Amino acid sequence: MSNAVGWLDGAWGVVVLSVLVLLVVGWYLSYLAARLDRLHHRVETSRAALETRLARRAAVALEVSRALGPPEGERLRLAASRMVRAPDAPVSEAGENLLARALHQAFPDADRVNRLRADPATGELLDELVLAGERVRMARRFHNDAVSHAQRMRRKRVVRWAKLAGTAQMPQMVEIDDSSPDGLA
Repeated sequence: MSNAVGWLDGAWGVVVLSVLVLLVVGWYLSYLAARLDRLHHRVETSRAALETRLARRAAVALEVSRALGPPEGERLRLAASRMVRAPDAPVSEAGENLLARALHQAFPDADRVNRLRADPATGELLDELVLAGERVRMARRFHNDAVSHAQRMRRKRVVRWAKLAGTAQMPQMVEIDDSSPDGLA
């Protein structure tokens, strides 16, 4: 038994041990880099889904604005048309908050919504608007969860020291008002 382990003594033992340590460290760094890449991909995918959901909500809000009278209908139309025109642009938190504010002002209570539901076509649009709002909330939650995981991984000391993130920008949360108007809740 001592002959089998004896060859690890001396210079060859140090070389073999060094190579093993380098292999383990290389494997670990490779694992972290692949995980970070997957997290960044998840952030990009969730961001695209959120932008799609926001564009859909704006389009439905634009349709609903036609059924409302002034000034709420006009305010909602302006806010929604601003967001519909640029669906491929990055999320404008100010624009989305303006749309949310217009939705809250357009549907302050259930009485107004019930009067609008008297028309079946408008009722369907309101149902679509509620569904679009729920999907926006879920998409934002998924996106912010993905961003949180990626940020946590990028804050690890070994990730920073080894520069595993490369030149990729730090992912950012999307902070918008995605609450439902009282009348639609």
